[in-house]
Amino acid sequence: MTTIDTEMVLSRLAEAAGGSARAGGPGDHVGGMPCRWVVGPRDTAQVGAVMRVAHEAGLAVVPRGAGTKLGWGPPPERLDVLLDLTGLDALVEHAAGDLITIVGAGRLLEDLQRDLSGSGQWLAVDPPRSGTVGGLVATASTGPTRLLHGAVRDLVIGTTMVRADGVVSHSGGKVVKNVAGYDLGKLLTGSFGTLGVLTEVAFRLHPVAEASGWVTVPVTSARHATALAQGVLHSHLVATACELERPADGAASLAIRLDGIAAGVAARTADALELFGGGAEALDEAPSWWGTDPGRPGDVLLKLTHETASLTALLDAVDEAAERWAVPVDVRGSVAVGTVSAALRGSHDRAATVSAVDQLRSAATTFGGTVVVLDADPETQRMLDVWGPVKGLDLMRRVKDQFDPDRVLSPGRFVGGI
Repeated sequence: MTTIDTEMVLSRLAEAAGGSARAGGPGDHVGGMPCRWVVGPRDTAQVGAVMRVAHEAGLAVVPRGAGTKLGWGPPPERLDVLLDLTGLDALVEHAAGDLITIVGAGRLLEDLQRDLSGSGQWLAVDPPRSGTVGGLVATASTGPTRLLHGAVRDLVIGTTMVRADGVVSHSGGKVVKNVAGYDLGKLLTGSFGTLGVLTEVAFRLHPVAEASGWVTVPVTSARHATALAQGVLHSHLVATACELERPADGAASLAIRLDGIAAGVAARTADALELFGGGAEALDEAPSWWGTDPGRPGDVLLKLTHETASLTALLDAVDEAAERWAVPVDVRGSVAVGTVSAALRGSHDRAATVSAVDQLRSAATTFGGTVVVLDADPETQRMLDVWGPVKGLDLMRRVKDQFDPDRVLSPGRFVGGI
């Protein structure tokens, strides 16, 4: 593209976005891939106009919210436009009586929760990295309370999205039970911005509990962790969350959260103490590690899924990989729903990291899950497949071809280079 062409495209992008377009700077990159322009539309119509310009000019576009999870997944194959969606931050509607809200994709989750709190309601997600509502859906982030309230995809009841060619599409509605069009919300959830640009999302909400309490218990082994988690799942406790903390060089523990009316929480806390036995302790506040990522900056962060009854196999596989490749591994996560995070500490070499990940993936059949690399430095990412083996890849490719045949949106960011 010539200098004149570049100036013309920037001018068209600025016009489409109501004047908000500039050249990319040092901080405007995705996984080390710099962009040419940063464009900041402020409503769905402007997003559509920007995407039409990008589609016509053959520009690659990556949506960006707060950027808290922009390092997840591999860098795009190419990047021309970084689409800054933080301007789409309106609280469009809050129907408190119906437990429904519609919110712009660029609104910060913490701001939305504050909006809802005055009515004694909340969006029942608590991911370690909150970011924007759009980023929450695009990466399918949830948190400990998924055990009771379900994943993000279960809370999305309607979406407004812009296709790669700039056409605006709507799905679902603002009632929990609706049949308004295809359920694109579930398809877009976890798609990492490769199928469309979310501009508004309708969610179903939950009341804020009157009281909350936590019960923790020391964990002595992988089998003990599995027994405790299974005990919670098969009890009458109705725990809101069940989390395992298993540092590489410290004592492991399991903690549950109980929500409800004060008398009910007190009674169920007593039952949990009896269920867990010796060493169990009731807390008025969450443990310090609760709802956060394990590890430290610079560590390689993995997401591991597993069958809930196969937690022992997963933890044994982690221990075997850690010992063989001398890579300390911290494990933390929602063992009662089959999702944990593992941090491979950054004091080891990259070759050991890759070998440990490969070994875990080879063992994945024993725990019935997957191993995905969420965060890693660019060099480590280049040495391995971030996503690993995934079922249904052919179908995913066909869906991508239908939504974005010209590979305008986040090319190469998703599974199998989609």
